[in-house]
Amino acid sequence: MKKERQDKLLDLIAHYEINTQDELIARLREQGFHVTQATVSRDIRELKIAKMTAGKGAYRYVLPRQDDGGGMTFSKALIESIVSVEAAQNLVVLKTYPGLASAVAAGIDRMNQQQILGCVAGDDTILVVTRDLESAGELSGQMHHLLKEV
Repeated sequence: MKKERQDKLLDLIAHYEINTQDELIARLREQGFHVTQATVSRDIRELKIAKMTAGKGAYRYVLPRQDDGGGMTFSKALIESIVSVEAAQNLVVLKTYPGLASAVAAGIDRMNQQQILGCVAGDDTILVVTRDLESAGELSGQMHHLLKEV
């Protein structure tokens, strides 16, 4: 039942612009899933679903795409929220639009790249700790490449 509910939750977010947990709960109930706010909140956390700006001060739920093993892969929404990338020693500092750093950091964490030891996110800044100087340079280069593709 949990897997079916989480699969439906992912499907709903992929196909509809959902702005609040109440909307998500209503859509799940329409599909026959009798859920509570606590259950949906737990599912959102487990599935690493993030909230991104939808324009005009509104936010919507989005799913960071996973890396396919061939390099970094982010959803377009996550990439567009990055303002700048700078490497310093074994650190990479990413600047985002206000309120979006957590979503981008969750996307980076979800990639499970061996060169990344971890991320710390504030409101609009992410500190990514890499294994070494070379890894920071590679990560910075990958991020710059992604930003150019958008």
